[in-house]
Amino acid sequence: MPAADTDTRISEVQRRQYKEEGFFVLERAIPEEHLELLRDECAHFVRKTDAEMKAAGQARQGITHAGKRYFIAQPSLQRPRLFEFLRSELMAEICRATLGPTAYFFYEQYVVKGAEQGLPFSWHQDSGYVADVKHKPYLTCWCALDDMSEFNGTAYILPFSRAGTREVVPHVRDPQTNDLVGYHGKDPGDPVLAPAGSIAVFSSVTFHRSGQNRSPNLRRVYLAQYGAEPIRLPDGKDRARCELFLKDGKIVPNPAKG
Repeated sequence: MPAADTDTRISEVQRRQYKEEGFFVLERAIPEEHLELLRDECAHFVRKTDAEMKAAGQARQGITHAGKRYFIAQPSLQRPRLFEFLRSELMAEICRATLGPTAYFFYEQYVVKGAEQGLPFSWHQDSGYVADVKHKPYLTCWCALDDMSEFNGTAYILPFSRAGTREVVPHVRDPQTNDLVGYHGKDPGDPVLAPAGSIAVFSSVTFHRSGQNRSPNLRRVYLAQYGAEPIRLPDGKDRARCELFLKDGKIVPNPAKG
């Protein structure tokens, strides 16, 4: 395991790209044992979500569409083995390189597109979904559990220099998909074309979207998000989760384990 103060996977070029353009991609960064862990848990939650929606007679819950697109929020609250990845040295390295020596775990979710019918996802900033509270830009780690291509609906990222802003902009809700949409220009963005185990690292104010899955297989992603400070509502309550992850650059004990 690398020393706690040595970010061996992340180059100076990538650090600069994050600062100037809002993103970079780490290819084949996730260790095989963690990749299998994330895939196993993903399968569990897709089955669980399908069963719940079938029992409720629902085809859509929020922005989840049965068989087509799944957004499964905060799975580690039910399956704490996910902390093996969320609080790993890899994630610590990414946080140090982007947020600095202090980081809080904020949010996580699975994003899964169904085979041959997986819906696209509209242009947005992640901060557009947290517009109810003022906050500093936070970090999104878009972890590819499958090889990513334009054919299976990969993400597209719009660099700051082409988006024309690095501020949160107003988003409007699409009544057909329930997505929030914040960019209406013609720039298609840069596709994340990367093998399974890669991580697209981007700011919460970086515009991104994803395409339709036309492949015969699921397209699976695990999102992990961290902030340099707690994100809290005006009444002092946590907006999502405010679990200290890094202090002075070092991983702190997992509070969920007491």
